[in-house]
Amino acid sequence: MGMSDKEMSFWDHLDELRSVLIKSVSIVIIFMLGAFFCKNFLFNTIILAPTNSDFVLYRLFNTLTTSLGLGKIPDFDIDLINIEVAAQFFTHVKVSLYVAIIVAMPFILYFLWGFVAPALYKNEKRSVKVAFGFAGLLFYVGIIVGYLFVFPLTLRFLGTYQVSPDVVNNLSLKSYISMFLSLIMIMGIVFELPALALLLSKFGIINREMLVNYRKHAIVVSLVAAALITPSGDAITLLFVAIPIYFLYEISVLVTKPAKKEEEDDID
Repeated sequence: MGMSDKEMSFWDHLDELRSVLIKSVSIVIIFMLGAFFCKNFLFNTIILAPTNSDFVLYRLFNTLTTSLGLGKIPDFDIDLINIEVAAQFFTHVKVSLYVAIIVAMPFILYFLWGFVAPALYKNEKRSVKVAFGFAGLLFYVGIIVGYLFVFPLTLRFLGTYQVSPDVVNNLSLKSYISMFLSLIMIMGIVFELPALALLLSKFGIINREMLVNYRKHAIVVSLVAAALITPSGDAITLLFVAIPIYFLYEISVLVTKPAKKEEEDDID
């Protein structure tokens, strides 16, 4: 058995934290190497898939518009260009790192749980453990929503938008990857909101009634957050991001515990 939280000094805690960081970095490096050597699958099948009409979301839209008698939506294809000598190599490295972090997230959360758990009381451990598991699940849901919904719709709008037919869009690889990674990762982080709300609720810091009272404020905050997240200032992209954020707030309302007054009313 290891030392209890009371027996551990500051330096013992620091040593434990260092161990968590070393293990987390090590697992990320392992997955990064794996991702680096899967270049063709990583880029051709996943990263660059939203650049053409064969992407699953665009095909779904075609199916819906055709079934509604609206006809087929225009084909969508983007040819990326590279204007820097080392950009493709460093893009490969950067993408491999981000993919490694995404894949390694359950391991990182597990390591963090091992660091936090000894400092918690028995009744607190279950709540925090559930919050950690919930956070891991929501992170991947956010990544999926960002990849399948937010990013491709943003790309299709911005990639086809023209101020004049005389101005042709030539998107650089660096620009594409930057927007791809930022939107995907940010959506994964933003989706942690319900897990955070659940944890704060378990410790009595917030309650359902409080979140319900701030619904109107949540709409404004969602729009402001979306404006900070999105790489452009257009209204369409803003809505693409703001709607999921507000939806997360509503999920947070559902998972938080009611106030004591509400609980007593429910019993009566």
